[in-house]
Amino acid sequence: MPSKYRPGYVALERALSKLGLASRTQANQWIKAGRVQVNGKVVRDPFFAVRPEVAQIKIDDQNQEQEFALVIALNKPKGLVTTRSDEKNRPTIYECLKDLKRHVIPVGRLDLATSGLLLLTNDTRFSDWVTDPVNKVKKVYLATVRGEVSQDSLEKMMRGIRDEGELLKADRAVLEKSSKRESHLELTLTEGKNREIRRLCKALGHEVSRLKRIQIGGLSLGELELGHWRSLTQAEVNEAFPGTKFKMTWQQSTSYGTSAL
Repeated sequence: MPSKYRPGYVALERALSKLGLASRTQANQWIKAGRVQVNGKVVRDPFFAVRPEVAQIKIDDQNQEQEFALVIALNKPKGLVTTRSDEKNRPTIYECLKDLKRHVIPVGRLDLATSGLLLLTNDTRFSDWVTDPVNKVKKVYLATVRGEVSQDSLEKMMRGIRDEGELLKADRAVLEKSSKRESHLELTLTEGKNREIRRLCKALGHEVSRLKRIQIGGLSLGELELGHWRSLTQAEVNEAFPGTKFKMTWQQSTSYGTSAL
């Protein structure tokens, strides 16, 4: 049966329920009692059409925070720190997110000199699940290192190397091409300790000159331009991270943002 509401609009009672403010029954009662305002006006019709993303909703004259579950993919440029503010006043990833009108946090980190795929979200449960080592979410990187990497070094990477009391290990290490001057590797991790690839390669005598993340879980960077971001759909998140049980409050179409750099 087709909806009687225009695309993007829902009944006010459903909006309150989906926002987690009340059950449908409770919302219906509040609305009829005149306790709910929409855009500054009291609304007594539970089926009044609203756009939850933009409507200003008050209950008992108190503003209600309207948070909608969101996951975005950013192609992080090299030279940005993965934080909202930096004590050294270095540029941050939020320079790329100036046209995003939502508060989001990074899902894990990429260091200053690393570029590529970075996820951000306002759903802390999703972030915790993706970054928990128990869930073994794979992260795939392209690394350029100085010197010629041998097959023996690749095998050591996959067996693991102790560094500063930690076991550093690549789940998969593939040599794409190599010369006396430099080698190109594809490395897959499932834990992601601090600067793990750089430390792992350094322990084997190879300095990393370029590092880019191209995949997290089942999600690839694809054609997303450097410094740009896009929101992920429910279907994309569920397919790429099937164990998260992530659920958006509202279905949405994919949106894009441009770099401010």
